[in-house]
Amino acid sequence: MEPPAPRRRVTIVDVARHAQVSTTAVSKVLRNAYGASPEMQAKVRRAIDELGYRPHAGARGLRGKTYTIGVMLPDIRNPFFPDVLDGITHTLQDTEYQVLLGPGDCGEKGEARVTEALIDRGMDGLILVAPLASRKRLDEVASAVPTVIVGRHGSSPAYDTVADDDVEGAALVVGHLAALGHRRIAHIEHLETDPTRLAEMPNARRADGYRQAMRAHGLEECIDVVSTSYTQEGGYRGAKELLERQGTHRPTAVFAGADVVAMGALEAITEAGLSVPDDISVAGYDNTTFAAFGPVSLTSVDQAGHEIGRNAARLLLERIADRHRPSVQVRLSPTLVPRRTTARAPE
Repeated sequence: MEPPAPRRRVTIVDVARHAQVSTTAVSKVLRNAYGASPEMQAKVRRAIDELGYRPHAGARGLRGKTYTIGVMLPDIRNPFFPDVLDGITHTLQDTEYQVLLGPGDCGEKGEARVTEALIDRGMDGLILVAPLASRKRLDEVASAVPTVIVGRHGSSPAYDTVADDDVEGAALVVGHLAALGHRRIAHIEHLETDPTRLAEMPNARRADGYRQAMRAHGLEECIDVVSTSYTQEGGYRGAKELLERQGTHRPTAVFAGADVVAMGALEAITEAGLSVPDDISVAGYDNTTFAAFGPVSLTSVDQAGHEIGRNAARLLLERIADRHRPSVQVRLSPTLVPRRTTARAPE
């Protein structure tokens, strides 16, 4: 038995005939252009629904718009990034825009490849989450397509930014642990390999915030930073290194730079036969669904991922409408959510 012949794609001409209007009228309705009466819009929309018409993205692109927005996420395994994505899609749900997602694969080369692919496919705008690209490269991307950068603390006339106050977030964690009597508070950071990005990347800001807060609490001699990566495996390796220290060199509390890092740290602590928080307290950053999960109940910094995504989408729509408006920098204030993984320091 032969497969059925492919169904012919419904065109704007078919819609016009079905609605008994001109193709110009259909085009006006599709573009929300001036001159289409409510009655005309109703007839055309009804014809579109009855025929199952879908605008051809390539043809729309030739006319200047594809109504697609590209989002680059550095690591789809990190449970924080879906919160940002939810904020983006929720803000766009009542618009004509659709989101296309590109995983950056935790590296500068993979990120660049995805970003270029999104540009080549005619995205109307880009949201890049914690990109590793140089400032020069980000300016080049933003000159090609309207762009919003999430997580980076630098600024540019070419693009808008949305970020959390990572220094303040780290201070909240250290202050919470110090108030519980902890002195030996260690930090697992994501190793920043490019010194030109140190002032901009959230991981570097959190590590700086940790050091500043330790000094502010009179704990400078207890500063203890392990450099791995913002991954579950990085948290596991970092905690293993900390737990190998003996006596007074072993921390009583660990500040993981992200919840996904805390996941690995909790695994290593359990594997070592230790109890959280009786033997060692653990705090994360991001307040993901994992942190709020009852059996885990992880103390974490809430940087409002949904709100970050909502602001990014709003700024991008504004920049698409006006490429030449002044750039905007949005900085959100984090809050600490104490849960069961932190308690008073052991005697």
